[in-house]
Amino acid sequence: MTLEEIKKQEPWVARGTIVFMSDFGLVDGAVCAMHGVADEVCQHLKLEDLTHEIPQFNIWEASYRLIQALTYWAPGTVFVSVVDPGVGSQRESVAVITKTGHVIVTPDNGTLTHVERQVGILERRRISEAVNRLSGSQRSYTFHGRDVYAYTGARLAAGVITFDEVGPLLDRQPVMLSVQDPVVKDGALYGSIDILDTRYGSLWTNIPDTMLMDYGVKHGDMLSVTISHEGRIVYGYKLRFCRNFTEVALGEGLVYVNSLLNVALALNQGSFSDTYGIGTGEGWLIRIERG
Repeated sequence: MTLEEIKKQEPWVARGTIVFMSDFGLVDGAVCAMHGVADEVCQHLKLEDLTHEIPQFNIWEASYRLIQALTYWAPGTVFVSVVDPGVGSQRESVAVITKTGHVIVTPDNGTLTHVERQVGILERRRISEAVNRLSGSQRSYTFHGRDVYAYTGARLAAGVITFDEVGPLLDRQPVMLSVQDPVVKDGALYGSIDILDTRYGSLWTNIPDTMLMDYGVKHGDMLSVTISHEGRIVYGYKLRFCRNFTEVALGEGLVYVNSLLNVALALNQGSFSDTYGIGTGEGWLIRIERG
């Protein structure tokens, strides 16, 4: 879908729904303040939350969680993503339109990496804070989530401003994090460990199940799994490829296909990540080989 086609689909920026994401947590009033700013812009907006439990300053996880949820929302939904360790610095504050017709308001610090790679961005504009900033907040430099992003996102979602009124057009690519594409090389599968299934400590890779099947793996096969971090091997064992967690004994590891149809690693009723000290994101790579 082209940018012109998306812009003709009214009310594409006035659908009235905002989804918030941040690393603020819920122990203080930060998230409530962002909701309050949006509500003041328009009391009829639908305000939802993706998560506010992104680990502090973890731009990679913010990027992944954004793409994990975005396409399940209708086109025209506005996402306000605030994981911003560089708040108040020279990093850009932007709003973008994706090829799926969604709008994202965020710092341009790598948060858009997975969105750009998996669905694509049609247009990107710098937020003009002279007009798109909460009145009376100009002396504050450390809460752009409230003063700039929630305010701008609400004005877009409510149709108070059009996307063109966000600010000047930017023609360069957004800031991108380093991602290892899944590949078959030298008789093995290679990919990255993208994210945790946080509640259970399972490791989710970016290797699609179709690549595993094309490689000739069947349920019940033993796989040699090697995990490295920035070139140092931190894990190397054989695991069984299973349909579900109960096909191995309690506490044993396995390879399975997760809800996103990607290859994942888990312990039966245990945390793979905690047990073996394995993280996710840039520099965390996995190698899988038969036998």
